[in-house]
Amino acid sequence: MAMKVEHAIHRRRLSRNVGLGIVLVLFVGLVYGLTIAKVGGPKPNTLPAAEGRE
Repeated sequence: MAMKVEHAIHRRRLSRNVGLGIVLVLFVGLVYGLTIAKVGGPKPNTLPAAEGRE
């Protein structure tokens, strides 16, 4: 009968891994959001002020 006892180091390692995973997901989301904002912004040649010239 093997009893599994969870040591304190395992709990600390798990919480550190979960925290690092959350930080990684937030960083990837930030980079993705900035990329979408940069790519999806208005193009310099299609500004409304440039359309009125003839």
